[in-house]
Amino acid sequence: MFEVTVEAGFSSGHYLRNYRGKCENPHGHNYKVFVTLIGEELDAAGMLLDFKLLKQVMRPTVDYLDHFMINDLPPFDKEINPSAENLAKYFYEQTSSQLHEMTSGRVRVKDCTLYETDTSFARYYK
Repeated sequence: MFEVTVEAGFSSGHYLRNYRGKCENPHGHNYKVFVTLIGEELDAAGMLLDFKLLKQVMRPTVDYLDHFMINDLPPFDKEINPSAENLAKYFYEQTSSQLHEMTSGRVRVKDCTLYETDTSFARYYK
C-alpha cells in the first residue's frame, strides 16, 4: 500500500450549537487540514497522485471555508455543527468524490485530519 499526505490551511470563524461553554460564542481558528490518500498501484510516473493535483482537489473546499463564518455556510448553517469532527468528515467527503472520478477508484482517501489549534485535532475515516 502507498500513502501520500498534503496539508492546507484556512482561517474561519464558528460557534457550536447545543454546547455550554466558551465555544458557544463566535470565535475563530487558524485551521490546518491533512488529507491522506491510499492506494495499491502507482501511476505511470511512479506516483500515487501528484501532490499538486491533491492540493488542487482540496482547494475548492479550503476556499469555500476560508475567511467565512462557517455557521453561515451549507451544510453547517442548519443542523450540522461546525465542530472539528464534522469539518474533518466534510473534507473527507468532498475530497473522496473528486478523487474517485479523477482516478477511477485507483486512489481513495484514507483519512482527513483537521487541526483546530496547534494541540487539538479530529480525524475522520471509513
